[in-house]
Amino acid sequence: MEKTLKDFLAFGKIYDEKSIKELNSLALAYVGDAVFELLVRTMVLKGNIPAHKLHTKSIKYVQAKGQKELIEKVLQSLSEEELGVYNRGKNSKPHTVAKNQTLGDYMEATGLEALFGYLYLLDRLDRVVEIFGEMIN
Repeated sequence: MEKTLKDFLAFGKIYDEKSIKELNSLALAYVGDAVFELLVRTMVLKGNIPAHKLHTKSIKYVQAKGQKELIEKVLQSLSEEELGVYNRGKNSKPHTVAKNQTLGDYMEATGLEALFGYLYLLDRLDRVVEIFGEMIN
């Protein structure tokens, strides 16, 4: 039987909702970082642009300061559940902080990434896209 990428990425079938809700917030952020990065890379990909220019365009969105500014745009529109996941991520204890980033910015970025990881693992991709769209508009 052939597996598609969608089948492979259907984590809701592997993890139940309870186990996803119990994941460590830094584990959620680990997954959410990849989800957010993929959305940004897809967004900046227009035409035949050299890779270094794509990277430069994406930096403002994926560094902690940029993520902090983006999450602030949508905090009011998050549900109570989503806000709880964001706060869990924001209040987690990171082992490192990226250089050239403030701890405050880094913590808010971790909250954003935890939220995206949570929604992704629960297969709430429409909501991920909705929040991302609000952030960049």
